[in-house]
Amino acid sequence: MRNPKISIVVPIYNMERYLPRCLDSLLSQTHGELEVIAVNDGSTDGSLTLLAEYAGRDPRLTIIDVPNGGVAFARTTGLRRCTGDYIGFVDPDDWIHRRMYAELLDAAQREDADIVMCAYVSEFGGFARPKRFDMPDYVAYRGDEVRLRIADRLLGPIGDEVSKPEHLDAWGTVWNKLYRAELLDGIAFTDLALIGSNEDTLFNLSVCTRARSFVFLNRPYYHYWRANEQSITTRYKSDLARRFLNLYGCLESAYLDNGGSEDEQSRQRLSNRIAMNVLGLGLNIVSGSNPSSMRGKLRELRQLLRHETYSKALLRFRSGPCPPHWRLFYRMAGMRLTLPVFVMLIAMEAVRTKKPIGRNNRETTPNSAGRYDHESRRAGDDAHELLPSNAEERHSI
Repeated sequence: MRNPKISIVVPIYNMERYLPRCLDSLLSQTHGELEVIAVNDGSTDGSLTLLAEYAGRDPRLTIIDVPNGGVAFARTTGLRRCTGDYIGFVDPDDWIHRRMYAELLDAAQREDADIVMCAYVSEFGGFARPKRFDMPDYVAYRGDEVRLRIADRLLGPIGDEVSKPEHLDAWGTVWNKLYRAELLDGIAFTDLALIGSNEDTLFNLSVCTRARSFVFLNRPYYHYWRANEQSITTRYKSDLARRFLNLYGCLESAYLDNGGSEDEQSRQRLSNRIAMNVLGLGLNIVSGSNPSSMRGKLRELRQLLRHETYSKALLRFRSGPCPPHWRLFYRMAGMRLTLPVFVMLIAMEAVRTKKPIGRNNRETTPNSAGRYDHESRRAGDDAHELLPSNAEERHSI
């Protein structure tokens, strides 16, 4: 029987500093039947030269050089060039365990799965924090379970699911998944200029409504690098709240167009997503990269809390299952208490950007998955990085 081929799409914009670590982890995978589709998205540093050096040493690396069009365009361009039986995505400042794709493929073949997902570790330069999923080590969903357990959750959380704001988009990332290639036919990533963020979640909502089977491995094989200050997720995005309104419309359409039910539960799910996104939108406003004065930031936050769509969602949101600190935040936001909400956001931003003291800041190795017991890099899913956690570990080597 032929060994299935895996295609891995890597969108690249000015990542010369991090590319070697990423490419080394991909090209040293124990599953050798793979192709790496590296899409150079108009880089102005030495990324393209570095890619050429790697391609000269390993024919499994294919380079596509295109004018800068953004991460959605780069990923879609790479997707159209894939020739594998299965497809994965990796971001250029991240890295993966050397057995990641072998393990995901093994699960895909064993369960005849359309999608396989693994857990991940957030890497901060001086310490690592595993993403903790309250799930068994191995779970397989089939048929309607895929919609009920995965697709519905991607639309938004409901009931006890809101108790973990950090999991709002943890299931929506594309970079810790392996997809059956034909499942992605005709699907593309949506430009961030339209939706602002969460293109991964929107993509996965369209995909998961088609999927017949989904496997989750609670093993942190993917390493998500959070210390890159040039990352798109660390920069202030103007007009993000308005673009998120487009995102919500796209999420609703993707859900309904692929067989989702237009009922009270689905409306509540989307409303809860809108309410919970106020946290990420608020952090975007108070970000140090926002050039506005403090008065300007307060004005922007006040406008957000008074916006009809966000205000209505906050009033409908039942934060009871949330931990006390999140419950306090969402209740104050629902009451439009701009100054207290602003103070909480400033405190969260300080914790989020704080550099750890007395830790070794060496960079980690590509094969550092470790064995821990357990969202987009995007503006709406950073809640789990904001407050101190007992889950902090030294670099996961």
